[in-house]
Amino acid sequence: MRGFFKSFFAALLALVVFTVIVVLVLLGITSNLLSPSRPVVGGKAILVVDLGQTYKEQSQDNPLSDLGSEDEYDVPGLYDVVREIGYAKQDSAVKGIYLKCNNDPNGFASNEEIRLALADFKKSGKFVYAYGEAIPQKAYYVAGIADKIYCNPMGGVEWKGFATQMLYLKDALQRLEIDPQIFYAGKFKSATEPLREDRMSDANRLQLTVLLDDFYRRLLETTAQSRGLDTAVLRKCANEHLIREAPDALQYKLVDGLKYDDEVKDELREKLNVDKHSWLNFVSLGKYAKAVNYKATGKDKISLIYAEGEVVDGKGEKDEIGADTYRWLIRKARFDKDVKAIVIRVNSGGGSSMASENIWREITLAKKEKPVIVSFGDVAASGAYYLSCNADSIFALPGTITGSIGVFTIIPNLQSFFKSKLGVTFDGVKTAPEADLLTSVRPLTPVERTYIQNEVDTIYATFKARVADGRRKDVGYIDSIAQGRVWGGTFGLSLGLVDRIGTLQDAIACAARLGGTHDYRLVEYPEPRSFLDRLLGSYKRSVSVQASVKEELGEEGYRTWLTLKKVKAMVGVAESKIPFDLTIE
Repeated sequence: MRGFFKSFFAALLALVVFTVIVVLVLLGITSNLLSPSRPVVGGKAILVVDLGQTYKEQSQDNPLSDLGSEDEYDVPGLYDVVREIGYAKQDSAVKGIYLKCNNDPNGFASNEEIRLALADFKKSGKFVYAYGEAIPQKAYYVAGIADKIYCNPMGGVEWKGFATQMLYLKDALQRLEIDPQIFYAGKFKSATEPLREDRMSDANRLQLTVLLDDFYRRLLETTAQSRGLDTAVLRKCANEHLIREAPDALQYKLVDGLKYDDEVKDELREKLNVDKHSWLNFVSLGKYAKAVNYKATGKDKISLIYAEGEVVDGKGEKDEIGADTYRWLIRKARFDKDVKAIVIRVNSGGGSSMASENIWREITLAKKEKPVIVSFGDVAASGAYYLSCNADSIFALPGTITGSIGVFTIIPNLQSFFKSKLGVTFDGVKTAPEADLLTSVRPLTPVERTYIQNEVDTIYATFKARVADGRRKDVGYIDSIAQGRVWGGTFGLSLGLVDRIGTLQDAIACAARLGGTHDYRLVEYPEPRSFLDRLLGSYKRSVSVQASVKEELGEEGYRTWLTLKKVKAMVGVAESKIPFDLTIE
């Protein structure tokens, strides 16, 4: 009995101690959340813009940042980056900007937003320095605006022109005895091409060639202007592979010098007139966002709704544009009398045609009561263009990929695969001839094929009619520029698919003007998740899974995995989506 009580009280004591520890930890967390410490920028600060960081439309949460961690900060959203740079322009504590140019996973339009913000920052007379061990082309596009560009003596500058590749699965599906059974409308609609072809079609090759040439021309022109060079020389450097090593980049004036990291920092110390042994006060964008109030305040409200990711039915998950969620957000802004205008930032390759139609409907209702302005990011095509086309005004950037007005669906027939490869067969009963229309274990009948193709054609006709009405164009004209073809932002402007070339800030200024207000603040949606959701939410696990797959398979393997995952999501759903994983390098 004595042994029992001894064990009992020992366990009770351990439980009490554990409870006390948990309570203290929770109190500490609560204290930090209720009164978070604001970091200090300090004097002679240099704002660091890391181009190797992926800047999504909204900030990427780091739960540890709410606990007052000195090293962990949220990754700011793209518009946050632009606003921070704008705030730093007049912040006396910030003396200049340091661009880290070792990588650049961001799209062309995102890079354009950052580049234009840096150009405006330079008007203050403050410096912008760019440095990279080996600077890739997309990073160089942004770095070109800098006062000084340096690269490592053993590194260099990538200068080779642009290229894109697509994965084709037709032969693999034939070997597996899988018939994809594809239905589409639009001769340029190449989203299903990897499943039905073994090489790029002439139509797809044409549209991608025009797109890449457009982006490449802009790289050459902006580089020539900022570096005082000739576009013909820059084109020759790429065509003849003249920029092979760092000294070549210096010879052709793509960089101002070949320096190691410590040498660049020594030059910055001299520029700031600080001791050569002193630590430079580098301030990350995440820290700067916590330290200053860079968001405008005002009496009236403008609703800024970020729509990023695939367009899906239902509520959707993080990084998806769920029709139910976004209808509610737009409706909420429409019913709020203090909201003078609505701005929707779209960065999406499209998705469900039904979801796009439902969001289009809500935007159409909203514009009857207040201005609705749409700003396109890196991609705003197919279903994403569908939902946007009836806005009062559409802004895009030269690097935006838009258009892709077309529809497709896939209903794979796996009957031979299961029988020949796995020895599995299927049988069943039904009360009507087409009761099992969307099954994947038998081929479609000729009648069913006609029915499905008619449905795709009907959705395509509705899509074109929506665009024609919203863009105030003839349906015949829209058909001539549709056909699933993708366009760059500059071509989109000339074709009437967009109204103006401009940034998100330009779109907001337009919304304020149309809304009749100069004294406004932005109310941004979707709203940030709670601390517990950020710390324990399932979306963190999803991100971890993707990161693990990417680490195991590598970049190329990861893209293949994404392609197969997208194929699965397409089955049996009418989709308005751009081509698979259009990666330009």
